[in-house]
Order: sequence, then structure tokens, then C-alpha cells
Amino acid sequence: MTVTPAASARAIAAWCVYDWANSAFPTVIQTFVFSTYFTMAVAASPAAGTALWGWAMSVSGLAIALLGPVAGAIADHSGRRKPWLGVLSVLCIVATAFLWFTRPQASDVAWALLFVMLANFAFEMGTVFYNAMLADLAPKARVGRISGWAWGTGYAGGLVCLVVALFGLVQAEPPPFGLDPDAAEPVRATALFVALWFAAFAWPLFLFVPDRPSQGRAALAAIRLGLAQLGGTLRHIGQHPNILRFLVARLFYTDGLNTIFAFGGIYAAGTFGMGVAEIIQFGIALNVAAGIGAATFAWIDDHIGGRRTVMIALVAMAGLGVPLLLAESTDVFLPLAVMLGLFMGPAQAASRSLMVRLAPAGLETQMFGLFALSGRITGFVGPALLAWVTFATDSQRLGMATALALLAIGASVLVSVREPGR
Repeated sequence: MTVTPAASARAIAAWCVYDWANSAFPTVIQTFVFSTYFTMAVAASPAAGTALWGWAMSVSGLAIALLGPVAGAIADHSGRRKPWLGVLSVLCIVATAFLWFTRPQASDVAWALLFVMLANFAFEMGTVFYNAMLADLAPKARVGRISGWAWGTGYAGGLVCLVVALFGLVQAEPPPFGLDPDAAEPVRATALFVALWFAAFAWPLFLFVPDRPSQGRAALAAIRLGLAQLGGTLRHIGQHPNILRFLVARLFYTDGLNTIFAFGGIYAAGTFGMGVAEIIQFGIALNVAAGIGAATFAWIDDHIGGRRTVMIALVAMAGLGVPLLLAESTDVFLPLAVMLGLFMGPAQAASRSLMVRLAPAGLETQMFGLFALSGRITGFVGPALLAWVTFATDSQRLGMATALALLAIGASVLVSVREPGR
């Protein structure tokens, strides 16, 4: 698909702004605010809440892993992607808004988990179509910088939303709009704020980013063709060795990255005794560093390729991770952790641009469905391995070391991937 130069800059900006819009959900709902509220105030106990939240994420993650490739294959045969992304965006926004009704009582556990699973499913499925649109925005020689810009914009958007939510709602004295702290309404209102944020900043993509034309196929015909082609792709994935090796590599290093994100704060609290406020500041610093890294390495990606960029990021994180886990004080731990964070964003952004370069023409959405599959299908391995090693050795340091091992395994597989034109 050809995009005119005048329209291209506006379309690219609008595509990046969507990352600013939807990043509010994982930052505020999944990571910092609502998940903490659920485990500490809604569930019967923090331990029970943590387990229930984990199961909810696992169930929705499994649905994403199974349906992502299917939806991508169908979309490739129907042509258009924005209608799919639009429906999923609305579902995520509505489900997130319904979390407002989660009161601080155990009887609302099922309500919260239902809408968290729906919102997470819609958010992650939407990224399948969102990522696939990158291939149509610019030549493959420029997708690295665009992917990096968008990823950096997403980190910035999530953090701005988090800061506004914390100081404008959660910690505001007195609470705005007559919100009742005894009913946890300032915290619950963050769900409404995230929904409004997503809706307010998502619309430029649907207005300015061009979509592929419809293939003119009826829905059932597109479904049949999409499923048939997906089956053929899975049966003959060996004919795409670069893609297969890349997806296997990403399976390992994404588990490592997700484990670092999920347990970095827990490690800092348990090993160094950092409080909640310090953990939030630590998380913000890591996300700022990751965003800066993603935006900075965006240029490098286009010059040396996505594979090499990911390799640099993985080797740097593994190398920094060793002294980080040996650190005995926060004066050493925190600078090293922030330095490691600089390479988290590039590893993720360059993975997306590499997938664009590897994907066969006309199968981009289907391949990003498989991309989502590789990031989800073994998502339980990293946390389970960390938990087992920590329990067996009674050492958080050794437990976190498993994340570094996953990064190293992923890098060793990625070495064999050959990037087109490199």
C-alpha cells in the first residue's frame, strides 16, 4: 500500500499517539494502581488476591494466544484492520470503565476479575491489528524508528496518565468530585480516568491512518479462507525458518522481560525493604528509562537492523543483571536497574520492527497473531521458574537470576535469525 508523503507524517503521528492512548491500561490498571487495590482491598487477603489476579491474567492470556493468530489470518483475508481494532478498543474502554463498580469487599471479586479479563483480552488482541498496520506506514527501512517512537510515546503516555491518576485522584486532598475515600472511590475512579484517556487519544488513528481496502469477501468466506491459510502456515512454518527461529527466541526472552517487569518491584521490596511509595518511584524510573531507550534506539534499529538491536539489548540486560543481583545496597542497585531499563524498550520495539521485516507480504496480521502467540503461550514459565527456584533456595537473588537465563537462551536462538537485506 502506498501512502503519500503529505499523509505519511500525519498517519505515522496518529499511529504513535494510539500507543500513548492504550498504554494507560497496562500502566494504571495492570501494574500500579488497580491491581494493587484489588489484592489489598477487594480480595479476602493479599495472597488470595495475588493468586486470583494471576489466574485471571493467565486465562485471558491463553485466550489471546489461541485466538490471536486466528483473528490475524481472518483479517488478512478481509483486508481491513481498523474495524477490528475499533471494536476491540471500544471493548477495552467499556470493560475498564466497568471496573469503577468494584467495591472494596470480597463479594465484588468475580465482578472485577470478569471485566479485567475482558479488558486485557481486548487490549492484547487489539495490538495484533495495531502492530500489523506498521507495515503499511513506511518502507521497511524506516519501520525501526517508527516502532521505537511509538513505544517511547506509549511509555510516556502511560506514565503521564499514572502521575495524573495518583496526584489528581488517589492522593488528592480533598478528593475531587466529592469522591468518598471510605468507599475507595478515588482509587476506583482511576478506571474511569483510564477509559476516558484511552478514548480521548485513540481517535486520531481511526481518522488519519489509512487502512487496507476491503477484499470484498463476505465474513464467512474470510473466516474460512483465514482459518485454512492459518492451518497451512502452522503446518509449513518450517518453510519460514527465520520466522520460526525468531518466534522461538522471542518466546524465551519475552518470558525473561515479563518476569523482570512483574517481579522487579517485589524483588526491590523484599531484598532492600523499599516501601510502596519507593516502589512506585522505582517503577516510574524504570518506565522512563525504557521509553528513552526505545526512542533512542529507534534510529539505531534502522541502521543496523532489528535483530542486532534486540541482541544488543539482551546482552546488555544480561550483563547488567549480574552485578545488579549481587548489589548489597540501593545506592548500587537503583542506578544499575535504571541502566538495565534503558534496554527494555529497545528489546520490545525492535522485536516489532523485525517481525515487520520478516513477515511475508499479505500475511502481516497473521504473523503478528503468531507474534502474540509467542509472547503469551509460555507466559507462565518465567514466573513459575522464578517461584520454584526462590522456594528451593530461599533466595530472591537466585530466583531473579532465572530471568537472566531466559534472556540468554533467547539471545542464543536469535543469533541464527537472518534479517532480510542484512
